[in-house]
Amino acid sequence: MTDSDGKPHRGSAAPDGEPAYADRVYRSVPGVISGVLLLAVAAWLIGDAVLNGTGKTPYVALASVPVFAFPVIAYTLRPEVRAGSSRLVVRNPWRTITAPWAAVDTLRAGYSVELLAGGKKYQVWAVPVSLRQRKRATRAQERGGAEHASRMGMVFGRQSNPVVQGSPDPTRAWSDQVTTVLQEMAERNAARPDAAGPVVVSWCWWVIAPTLVGLAALITAIAV
Repeated sequence: MTDSDGKPHRGSAAPDGEPAYADRVYRSVPGVISGVLLLAVAAWLIGDAVLNGTGKTPYVALASVPVFAFPVIAYTLRPEVRAGSSRLVVRNPWRTITAPWAAVDTLRAGYSVELLAGGKKYQVWAVPVSLRQRKRATRAQERGGAEHASRMGMVFGRQSNPVVQGSPDPTRAWSDQVTTVLQEMAERNAARPDAAGPVVVSWCWWVIAPTLVGLAALITAIAV
């Protein structure tokens, strides 16, 4: 296993005697950046309304904070995929799917990345599909493979199509690389003794409850 920056990290011994490694973590960096920017702009606008607004404007602005902030956090900062030696954890905006590798049927990347596990299908929000990256990767492969992809993938001094640690084809789009790596991990780890069990889905109530309470407060502030 590797950590989020792709470097191997050893931990304690696994149940089968093999060395344990840190989980692989995948999330959308553009999504995180956009979430931080949205929250910053919202904080500025809401703060201005609270300090300078008149009448019921400050109360409406305050009531709108959880209605806006928690969904933004849910859809931009919260999504994450964590792949360990025994299970795959998919953290989506409103719920978390924990799938032992033995319960994973397949992962596929079409217009979105999907996890098929336990007879059900789940979207993987943390790994968005970029059609632009796919087109760029296809052109790079046609024009010279990995070396050309490395040159064409640089935008403003950084790589616009990152290479995923362990990917057999680094010229592919990021989402396709991640899907392939996760599928290989599922096939490799499905037979582990600690990789059995049912798929567990849990709701993210710390996001849902404040959003609903804030919505009720916002409706009340507008109506009164």
